[in-house]
Amino acid sequence: MTAPSPTQPEIGEGVRDLLRLASLGGIERVPAQVERVRGCTRPIQLTGYSATLDVDTGEPLHVFTTLDEPTGRMLVPCGNRRASRCPSCSRLYAADTFQLIRAGICGGKGIPESVRSHPRVFVTLTPPSFGPVHGELTTPAGKRLGCRCGERHTNDDTRLGTPLSPETYDYAGAVLWNAHASALWARFTTYLRRELAAALGLTPKELRAVLRVSFAKVAEYQKRGLVHFHAVIRLDGPDGSDKHPPASASLDVLTQAVLDARGRVRLTVDSDALGERELCWGKEIDVREIAAFGKGAPLTDKAVAGYLAKYVTKGAEAIVGNLDRPVRCPSCRGTGTQADADCPACEGTGKNAPLTHPNMTRHARQMVRTAWDLGALPELAHLNLRKWAHMLGFRGHFSTKSRRYSTTLGALRDVRRAWRTAQTRAQLGFADRDETTLVVESSWAFLGTGYTPGEELLAATVREQRALALQLKHEGEASQ
Repeated sequence: MTAPSPTQPEIGEGVRDLLRLASLGGIERVPAQVERVRGCTRPIQLTGYSATLDVDTGEPLHVFTTLDEPTGRMLVPCGNRRASRCPSCSRLYAADTFQLIRAGICGGKGIPESVRSHPRVFVTLTPPSFGPVHGELTTPAGKRLGCRCGERHTNDDTRLGTPLSPETYDYAGAVLWNAHASALWARFTTYLRRELAAALGLTPKELRAVLRVSFAKVAEYQKRGLVHFHAVIRLDGPDGSDKHPPASASLDVLTQAVLDARGRVRLTVDSDALGERELCWGKEIDVREIAAFGKGAPLTDKAVAGYLAKYVTKGAEAIVGNLDRPVRCPSCRGTGTQADADCPACEGTGKNAPLTHPNMTRHARQMVRTAWDLGALPELAHLNLRKWAHMLGFRGHFSTKSRRYSTTLGALRDVRRAWRTAQTRAQLGFADRDETTLVVESSWAFLGTGYTPGEELLAATVREQRALALQLKHEGEASQ
């Protein structure tokens, strides 16, 4: 079998491979497999079989085997959430996240619609300043003042978010803040519960008996390379979304508790090389009520869900270009040595990729290098900064939720899998049979990843068609 091409093949190479595939027979199966994985950028190749059997007699009612496929294998989607790695799979991930977040705001997917009447706020928590950067200043009234450098930057100006004085910018503090951002969020949720308890005249233990704090949050990179969090925070009864919180736990009480909890969060990092650093949230915070209904509402439930889902497929690519993979060597884990000798895979550098990229700004390069250098400090070894240097030190998940906020991504995938199974059984003529009379036996083995050059041409066409259909859909919705 021709080895998969990791990059876009030349047209001539792709056409030759398509002719080769056509000569194998059953050529219609090749585009069908590519369409089935929605043009996934780097699908997983499997070999094996799946057989549907009669549970009583053991008689095979239907058998699928990759031996009957022209290419001798089956393709399944990679499932990567990053848009920079796989636009197709990332769109599906974003769609699932949209459903998950929206269900927690307005009901559905097992969550009662009564959550619309619970106190709900949309919160944005930002990092502090580590030095002045290029960006637009505004007055409290919203009047634009321009940048500190004296210019007015356009939205595509590469200087936006970069330090005015790189020599004095606190790069170590910025990287450490990213590395501890998730811990700061965890402390924020703890203090939020304590502030709510104090506002209601209860102890934290008594609070758990009368209400529950539910949330879903998403991380987003600012242009200066620091993450900030957008979150939906909702108050429920003690058992979750089925019950209302007490009347005293109002929207105003929740809003004030968020503001007070943000101010209380402190986290100290002690390092022999850097000294003692105190990390906290930035001064800028946004807390807004989520409106359930009504056109022209400042913040609707659908808008919030769409806004959060948009960011779960992104990483630091907007800051570091296409550096979307770890830069440390996987063989030596960034140490540069194996068995007391230089690692042969990275030749002792500890890196499997350079710390730079052609379209990275100087600021982004310095953030990556700082994360790499801090990763060598023994007292910071637990942060795994070399592993996360391509993420500018951020080690957390891009989307998280509390246990009772809404459904789960796994549950959504189970529903989709069950629907596909039902569709397949209908196509095979098993729709009327009781599921308990059927059993599926299968065996699969990993073969590789990617496409052949000819398949890549087909996949590029599928991706282009799907992107065009999505664009037309959005244009249609915008015109309504």
